[in-house]
Amino acid sequence: MSAILRNILAVVVGVVLGSIVNMAIIMVSGSIIPPPAGADVTTMEGLKASMHLFEPKHFLIPFLAHAIGTFMGALVAGAIARTHKLKISLGISALFLVGGIINVLLLPSPLWFTVLDLAGAYLPMGYVAGVLTNRQPG
Repeated sequence: MSAILRNILAVVVGVVLGSIVNMAIIMVSGSIIPPPAGADVTTMEGLKASMHLFEPKHFLIPFLAHAIGTFMGALVAGAIARTHKLKISLGISALFLVGGIINVLLLPSPLWFTVLDLAGAYLPMGYVAGVLTNRQPG
């Protein structure tokens, strides 16, 4: 397989896998840290209306979902890529960062969480994954 096709495959697989990991963690989050009493977390409108009920502990799993999903997507993409492993890993994390920004615009959260999430869960995870995969032979 040519390097270009393999790199394209790496991006597609990285985005899909990272999204699956992110969503899987979000799906089990309620059983790890139950939502606040009276919070409807089944719809975007319900989340918006009950966001004031959330405590800092309720933001732990979403942060981990964003960070681990991004890391896994970037790691797998970097491992599959034949060339430009760091750039591809960072590209995956940039795509997830765009998703995080869109999420912040659609679902306002406390400023401290927005800053922590956007600054810590995406590009740093892509960089770490890229450095790890860049050490592997193509």
